[in-house]
Amino acid sequence: MEAVRELYNRAKPFLAVIFLQFGLAGMDILTKMALNEGMSNYVFVVYRHAVATLVIAPFAIILDKKVRPKMTLSIFAKLVLLSILEPVIDQNLYSIGLKYTTATFAAAMCNILPAITFIMAWIFRLEKVKLTSIRSQAKIIGTLATVAGAMIMTLVRGPIVELFWAKGIASHESQSGGLDLSHAIKGSIMITIGCFSWAAFMILQAITLRTYPAELSLTAWICLLGTTEGAIVAMVMERGNTAVWAINWDSKFLAAVYSGIFCSGLAYYIQGVIMKDRGPVFVTAFNPLSMVIVAIMSIIILREQLNLGRVLGAVVIVVGLYIVLWGKSKDRKSPSIDEQAIPTQEMTHETKIEKGNSSQAVIHINPSRGTATKNESI
Repeated sequence: MEAVRELYNRAKPFLAVIFLQFGLAGMDILTKMALNEGMSNYVFVVYRHAVATLVIAPFAIILDKKVRPKMTLSIFAKLVLLSILEPVIDQNLYSIGLKYTTATFAAAMCNILPAITFIMAWIFRLEKVKLTSIRSQAKIIGTLATVAGAMIMTLVRGPIVELFWAKGIASHESQSGGLDLSHAIKGSIMITIGCFSWAAFMILQAITLRTYPAELSLTAWICLLGTTEGAIVAMVMERGNTAVWAINWDSKFLAAVYSGIFCSGLAYYIQGVIMKDRGPVFVTAFNPLSMVIVAIMSIIILREQLNLGRVLGAVVIVVGLYIVLWGKSKDRKSPSIDEQAIPTQEMTHETKIEKGNSSQAVIHINPSRGTATKNESI
């Protein structure tokens, strides 16, 4: 029973990020359907985070009551910046890129996110890199491979790949001669800029959690501020067009609710919890799984078709990212010299401070908890 519990504890981070990728894959499909039906991407972002706020805020108020630290100007400034980076900049640019391309293409382009996150984490010293180490070299090579794979997917077409369950399906894309290259380039630029913003969000979230270690409250604040800031952007970009705010019981409503609950509320919370232990690079390293899920669902639901360039680029991206993941796993198994100096098991060291016939003081130091207690005997 103890072995099963230990195995489950080890598997929890992996299960959580896999669940996260399934949620993000569903968002790509539903968002593409909503945008195809004419929904404004600016309005979509507002509704998405309004739903997330309504769902997460009650849990944050109740469950984080004892652990929520006092709000300071520095923390609030970080919250405002976080809500601008991901809810406003990234999601709007990603939605625009999705309009220009396809769900599969957009999901594949997002696989450059781990590479960008890795570089930023290296710069901010959240990721340890030693150029003479094999595991660090693996992380660098894998990072370069993801960028190369993204470029292949963007610029290389090739023949249509017929999948056995999609034979006979004639998509709108294939009927129009494939995805327009100019649209693909515009879309890829938008998505790439969005990925830079998303990576910056991940790094800043990891830093903010050090001084504000209440994941639910952090998520609620990001969603609330994102709703407010997104509404301002939407009113400016869609001024004079009040019809875009209308929403009915259709795919637009479903996309907003689903994305708000799973991809804003739960996603921000889950990645915050995992980042405390594994770091931002680990969270983003599983992005290729979302691409595979989106590719399958897009063929079935959206009747998209894959070309050879996207398949080759996707393979390069997946290989590169899991080379990065291999390097990350070696980091955990082979800690640095400084980390090895920290005892992993609870130890007690006794140092006699005073010696005498009448009194004796002993200090008990528990390195794993970083606490010390002093016992005096007479």
